[in-house]
Amino acid sequence: MTLNDEQRRQLAWFFAIALIVLAAGIGLRDPWPADEPRFVLVAKQMWESGEWLFPHRGRELYPDKPPLYFWLLAAAYAIVRNWTWAFLLPSLLAALGTLALSYDLGRRLWSHRAGLWAAIAVLVTAQFLYQAKRAQIDPTVTFFITLGMYGILRHTLLGPNWRWYWVGCFAAGLGVISKGVGFLTLLALLPYAWMRWRHWPGLTAPGAGNSGRWLLGAVAFLGAIALWLVPMLVTALTSGDPEHRAYLDELLFRQTAIRYTNAWHHQAPPWYFLGVIAGVWLPFSLALPWLLPRWTRALRARDARVWLPLAWSLLVLLFFSASPGKRDMYILPMLPMVALAAAPYLDEISGLKRFRALLLGLVVVLGMTLVVTGAVALSTEPRYELQIETQRGLATSADQLWWLLCAVGGVMLASVLLLRRHLLPAVAMALIVLVVGLFTGTALLLDDQNSARGVMQRARDMAGAETEIGLVGWREQNLLQAVGPTVEFGFKRSPAEQFADAAAWLHAAPQSRRLFVLDEAIDGCARRDPRQRVGTANRRQWYLLDSFTVPLLCVRAR
Repeated sequence: MTLNDEQRRQLAWFFAIALIVLAAGIGLRDPWPADEPRFVLVAKQMWESGEWLFPHRGRELYPDKPPLYFWLLAAAYAIVRNWTWAFLLPSLLAALGTLALSYDLGRRLWSHRAGLWAAIAVLVTAQFLYQAKRAQIDPTVTFFITLGMYGILRHTLLGPNWRWYWVGCFAAGLGVISKGVGFLTLLALLPYAWMRWRHWPGLTAPGAGNSGRWLLGAVAFLGAIALWLVPMLVTALTSGDPEHRAYLDELLFRQTAIRYTNAWHHQAPPWYFLGVIAGVWLPFSLALPWLLPRWTRALRARDARVWLPLAWSLLVLLFFSASPGKRDMYILPMLPMVALAAAPYLDEISGLKRFRALLLGLVVVLGMTLVVTGAVALSTEPRYELQIETQRGLATSADQLWWLLCAVGGVMLASVLLLRRHLLPAVAMALIVLVVGLFTGTALLLDDQNSARGVMQRARDMAGAETEIGLVGWREQNLLQAVGPTVEFGFKRSPAEQFADAAAWLHAAPQSRRLFVLDEAIDGCARRDPRQRVGTANRRQWYLLDSFTVPLLCVRAR
């Protein structure tokens, strides 16, 4: 299916805009909590130590996630040799890859225009934009699951195409060793089998005698997992290191089956994800009232092109809804398939007056909210202003943040006003300004505090260039941004246990050592000297203590 010149131009413009939106802010900030500093720290330690099978967070093993994403972070660093530039590249490339797969599948199933609408629906969704601009695993696992679905759908709807089926199964395995949930891709074979049994039209009929080829999909799936699992298992079971065995048990059992069936955090009711779809999938979710009756008609018509990706999405939704532990990003991999099922209808829906009114209203509300929030903070001192400025340490740059909100909101409203006769381009321009303006501006204004780079540099300046600094009650960003010689006393250990070891370490060489301590972790035997207060980072107070503020009593008490 060859594209003409006009279609090529449209596609080039789309991906140029996508690149601008998704890449805005890269290189302007360091990793921010909650997850970014942890993942980058793990990848950085992998790179520096050469230990690729067993990730570490400081001195402790990190068994919460499989290692593929950390390998990708390290690979990005190997190319650009700068963590500030490297750490967002995997998410950027995964997001662009997801858009490309969404477009190409929509194009092959329906048309170039439907493919563009599928990709546009994914790109404009708030959850996709936010996650694609963060160094988290979710954009990567979304790409692998989308690639898996692409391969399976190329085979089941446009085939038979066994090579793409095997590629899809292999991609599902890569999804497993990135976040564990890549196996969800294979659920697509359930509605496919049911539709074949019910004789739905438009499905691939590979014919008899292909059981071996179907089973090769399982081989491809397990082969991808084995790239990491086999050498890790062999090492863990033969090294004699009890930490390796503990890592194995934690990763394969507690962080998978137990976490799913008996989650110990982020608990939410079964209907939680319905609210996520309604709110975090804006503005794409505005089309749902018009999509539902069209999907119903497609069900009556037994249109597998619509209902195979949609049925898979419903299975994923049920899977995550059944677990007591829920986070909004869990259902992100559904988005490309839901957008694909919507693709043949979005061109028509985008022309409806009521849909356009909702879209316009959303942009106006967002723009007005930013303008009013910024203007009120500049003219008075509302509670949210004082709270944000205090928690984020914005004493010197607070006004710049509020001016940023006013500017972004104002340009959004101006875009809608100036381009009011061309509503869709106006909305697109407003959303581009919103994403590029906010992510670039906040990266410049908040990075020093959010990344903890500023507080770690101040600690080094206070301690001196050659002084060793011991970290107590630390977070990943503190170790990642530490300058000069640094020691830590474990991450999962309690602050009291860390402080006890740190006090003994400090008094073993008091002239050349200091303790960088979280305020809440300072033991009662020590004292806080205001002159040794380093500052605030990530809503936490930090002190740099010496042997005078941590007397020998702190050591003898233990």
